[in-house]
Amino acid sequence: MSIDTAPRRRRHLMDPAHPVRPVNDRALTNVQRWVMSTLVVFTAAHLAAGMVIAALEIEPSAGAARVGLNVIGGAFMAIAVVAARKIHGRPGLTTWLLVAPLVTAVGLWLTYR
Repeated sequence: MSIDTAPRRRRHLMDPAHPVRPVNDRALTNVQRWVMSTLVVFTAAHLAAGMVIAALEIEPSAGAARVGLNVIGGAFMAIAVVAARKIHGRPGLTTWLLVAPLVTAVGLWLTYR
């Protein structure tokens, strides 16, 4: 009365006889691109804001340093825009690059108001 049954397959282990169905790579890649570009832009935006805040904290007699930090903040935003566009496979030259001089202009206005 002994019945030979195959042992139950453990689902958490890889089994070459039962391959896992392929993951939809296109959707996963799209999400990864959006996450990466969002992280790049937000990180660079915080870095640019830090440069503007640093320019606000420098003593007023160091005018060149204040201007330089604001320009560096704008450059970080330009790099962020180009990087985000390149992550999505689009050309880097876009009207979104106008955000960079805007950051510099707002920073200079805050610094010298």
